[in-house]
Amino acid sequence: MLTEDQIKDALRAVKYPGYSRDIVSFGLVKQIATKNGAVSVVIELGSGQPEAAHQIKSDCERVLNALPDVNLVHVEVRQPAAPAAALGANPWAAQNRIAGIQRAVAVASGKGGVGKSTVAVNLACGLRHLGARVGLLDCDIYGPSIPLMMGTRQKPTISDAEKMVPPVSHGVKLMSIGFLVDDDQPVIWRGPMIMKTIQQFLTVVDWGELDYLLVDLPPGTGDAQLSLCQTVPLDGGVIVTTPQEASLGVVRKGIAMFEKVNVPILGIVENMSYFTTPTGERVEIFGHGGGRAEAERQRVTFLGEVPIFTEIRVAGDAGVPIVVSAPEQPPARAFLGVAEALRAKLG
Repeated sequence: MLTEDQIKDALRAVKYPGYSRDIVSFGLVKQIATKNGAVSVVIELGSGQPEAAHQIKSDCERVLNALPDVNLVHVEVRQPAAPAAALGANPWAAQNRIAGIQRAVAVASGKGGVGKSTVAVNLACGLRHLGARVGLLDCDIYGPSIPLMMGTRQKPTISDAEKMVPPVSHGVKLMSIGFLVDDDQPVIWRGPMIMKTIQQFLTVVDWGELDYLLVDLPPGTGDAQLSLCQTVPLDGGVIVTTPQEASLGVVRKGIAMFEKVNVPILGIVENMSYFTTPTGERVEIFGHGGGRAEAERQRVTFLGEVPIFTEIRVAGDAGVPIVVSAPEQPPARAFLGVAEALRAKLG
């Protein structure tokens, strides 16, 4: 006699469309019933995507009909009433979404030194400039730089509901370990304590209503980054690189990292694309065009390039990102172009 465990094992062959993970491990299979050769299954999706629902229903019927002694199959796929955004969402993120936050997006880099936090800060301010409600979560526990770049050391306050109220700078809500420790105090923590802190930043912080929460990940693609991606319900990831091959090589590792945890790649940003001298000469210090070429090779969106401008570094050191201090100037327009491309990608 066919058992529920056998049916569940068969359903593990059904992948969520666009992902390498199956619907059972995603927790989408809610009910299984079997009697006298008839099998009934209920699938609940976290987002309203008709194409995905149709594909899942068809694949479930196929694998169930292939089981021995099955003569009748009924598959019901339930979806939320509200339609999903154009991009769609990570199924795990959709089911574990933080209340009030519409989209959570990670900003990552395969290696340090590519200007990831600079991009994250100006991208957050750029989305705010475009009229969105934005939060920025600094997940770089060992080297938090968001407080410096956003120009605030204000500690979070505690609300009546005993939640931390994040400080706001340049219209962006912020949270960082840098607000909770002294400037010169090193954070010497093991992995479990870091994961617990990040979970608290998500669940014990009153983020309010946000269109976007940007998550500045620490550089690299190791276990800590994988664990963070599994801790935060992400809708997608942005990878920052420079044009040089040494950086592009680890872009592929960054893409593989996101794929491993079923987070869609929203696109690649090429930072430090080139430098223009005072005489107008263009100097491609790290090469040029590698980010766009890699995006084409990986079949992901190229969100834009940001040239080297002294003004970007000066603004970050002063705590007033260039998008805020000089939004009409070329350095800020480069970041705003990336922000517009990301907003269009997210729908």
